[in-house]
Amino acid sequence: MPLFLQEPQIHESAQGPRVTPAAGRTAQTPRPVPGPRSAATPRPGRPVPGPARPTPPAQRAHPAPVPAPAPAPVAPTSAPSRPENRSAPQLQLIPAPAGGALDAAEEAVDLLLESGRAPGDILVLTTGEQHPWAAHELSFGDAAYWAQQDAGDDVFFADASAVDRAKPRPVVVVAVNGDAGDTVARALPVARDRAAALLIVCGDPQIINSALGAGV
Repeated sequence: MPLFLQEPQIHESAQGPRVTPAAGRTAQTPRPVPGPRSAATPRPGRPVPGPARPTPPAQRAHPAPVPAPAPAPVAPTSAPSRPENRSAPQLQLIPAPAGGALDAAEEAVDLLLESGRAPGDILVLTTGEQHPWAAHELSFGDAAYWAQQDAGDDVFFADASAVDRAKPRPVVVVAVNGDAGDTVARALPVARDRAAALLIVCGDPQIINSALGAGV
C-alpha cells in the first residue's frame, strides 16, 4: 500500500523577548501615546561580550520606497495651516525608582516601536549608568558612536551629560536612573527642547517635577 508523505507543519515564530517592566510600577502607570503609523522594528540589541567587536545588530529591513505620484496643483487658500508648535512637546511621566528607571524607559521604547514609531524617531537619555548598548559602542570610538546618531536610522542611546550633543528627534525618552543632582536638573529641560513631539521621563516624580518645574 503506497505511503503519502505529510507536509511539514509550519509554525509561526514566537515573538522576541520583552523588556521586564520596571520595579515598583503600578497598573495606573501612564503609557506612551502611539505615534503615526510606520513599520515597527526592534530596538538595538544588547552587546555580546568578547575581545573582538561582535557582529553589529542586524539591520532592520525596510520596504523599498514607492514613488509617490506627482501632486496635483493646489489653489491657494485664504487661511494657511497653523505651523506645529515644536516648543511644547507632549510630556508623559512614568513613575519608577532609580533602579527601575532604565527598565521603564526600555519598555516605553518597545511600546513606541510596537505602536508604529520608526526607530530613528527615538532618542533615549540616561542620567546615571549608561545603557549597555551605548557603553558597548563607545568602546570602539567616540566618532563612530556619534556617527550612528547622524545616520538617524535606529534608536540612539546617550548619556544625559552629553545631551548638548544630542540632535532633536520626534520622541525623547529620559531614564532618571541615578545622579539626582545637577545632571538631572540640566538635562531634563534640554531634553524637552530636543523632543519635537513627545517627551517621556521615567523616574522619581518629585525629582522630575523639581527639574522641569510646576508645569509638569
